[in-house]
Amino acid sequence: MREIIFQKSGANLDENLYALRKILSQLEAPFKSGDSVGVKIHWGERGNTSFLPPEYTREIVQWLKSWGMNPFVFDTTVLYSGGRRDGKTSLETASKHGFTEEFLGCPLVIADGYDGTDVIDIPADYKHFRTVQVANIFDTTDGFIIFSHFKGHMVAGFGGAIKNISMGFASRAQKQRMHSDSLFPVLKRDKCTMCGVCIKHCPTGAATFGNDGYPIFDLKKCISCGECIALCPQIALKILWNTDKTVFQEKLVETAAAIWKIISRKTLIINALLKITKECDCLPGENPVIAEDIGFLAGYNPFDVDAKSVELLGEKIIDDAHPNIPWRRQFDYANKPSA
Repeated sequence: MREIIFQKSGANLDENLYALRKILSQLEAPFKSGDSVGVKIHWGERGNTSFLPPEYTREIVQWLKSWGMNPFVFDTTVLYSGGRRDGKTSLETASKHGFTEEFLGCPLVIADGYDGTDVIDIPADYKHFRTVQVANIFDTTDGFIIFSHFKGHMVAGFGGAIKNISMGFASRAQKQRMHSDSLFPVLKRDKCTMCGVCIKHCPTGAATFGNDGYPIFDLKKCISCGECIALCPQIALKILWNTDKTVFQEKLVETAAAIWKIISRKTLIINALLKITKECDCLPGENPVIAEDIGFLAGYNPFDVDAKSVELLGEKIIDDAHPNIPWRRQFDYANKPSA
């Protein structure tokens, strides 16, 4: 295993940028001049105040450009309503939080497309997933930097590089599959506009128009893929969040592992253990801080960097913030995700 690099945090933004610069200078970049390098970040949900400031992302972009690479910054759309449901609103949210092409010095990309349909299925062949559906980004990208804000999470216990790869690359449908064991659609007629998106994207023809114009679903044909729930522009199909907590950890790892098989030889991992909050940056509003700033960690494997991040933070802090979440299963299962 190659060394995990640690750099202690400073007292302010400028000192932290210096620490990040030192981390970058020690990394062995698996890129060459002219390569297209995607920087995977999370620019925060609309109204969120705990996301990492854009200055850190800009520092990474400038470092890549100094070596002749062609960087871009990216994220994917999400399932729920808010400021990142589609590409247009997501980029508006990014801009409000300071993530603009002008400031960063590179393009911002919605990797799964403005409507969430630019996706592909990749092999997984694990216990829960034979394939996983992710943003269609691999053929056009020569390398990746996974830049993650390490913090707590209400379902995963913690969120770092594993989650930034797994949920961060996943299509809306794959996000739904990770969150739920039951994927049969339930229509909320008061929100439905009869647009037909669910019918257009149903792979088995289980969704059709009823006599009254509303969609109806043949559950004998439904294969629980989650496409209709994920792509409904009005969120008129119920989003289900009812998976077993341990199963969720396993699904998170399986999705990340399938992606990692593709990108492992061309990817750097950086975790920022700064403003470590109880919950994810997906939540709007204030988010309580649960630990003092620690610094930056970098390496070449998301599971190793996350494990070291947990070690530096302390397991008790995660347990106190999210009791009864079996987050350790991520590391146990990562050693044998087909178990």
